[in-house]
Amino acid sequence: MKKSLMTIGTLLLAGTIAVNAGPRMQRFQDTAKVLDVEPIYETIAVSQPEEHCWDEDVSYYEPGRKQYTGTVLGSVIGGTLANQLHRGGGKGRDAATLAGALLGGAIGHDVSEHNKHGHHRTTTQRHCETRNYTSYEEQLVGYRVKYRYRGQVFTTRTENHPGRRIPIRVSVAPIDAF
Repeated sequence: MKKSLMTIGTLLLAGTIAVNAGPRMQRFQDTAKVLDVEPIYETIAVSQPEEHCWDEDVSYYEPGRKQYTGTVLGSVIGGTLANQLHRGGGKGRDAATLAGALLGGAIGHDVSEHNKHGHHRTTTQRHCETRNYTSYEEQLVGYRVKYRYRGQVFTTRTENHPGRRIPIRVSVAPIDAF
């Protein structure tokens, strides 16, 4: 029951306000004479990527190649020398030849490793990176338009140049309605 009374009261109050609000505002379109058009510019930042490249000398160590010539040559010389110097025959001579070959091979390997030299090499490498450069430019963002309608002068801002006449929306309502 309370809800019903409140609903009826709200509807009656809304109806009273609508009756007292008066006539609605009327709107229509027309055109007005353009008196002056002034372009509006803004300064904007424009960022552009640009690739920057340069050549750079790069040095690195290149180790010498592994060689077996010293080891093989040392074995041959050691084995031959031991064979020639050993006066006996048979297994003793064979053992001396083998020992001479092993010792000569070891000495030849050590000498060739000691004399193995690497070298430094320099090459040119190209490096590139992208850098952003910012420039500033003026950009047209709109127009300030001064126009006359029925003897009165108005100013507005538009995105496009209006030409000699500008379309306008006119709203009319009685003074008493407010």
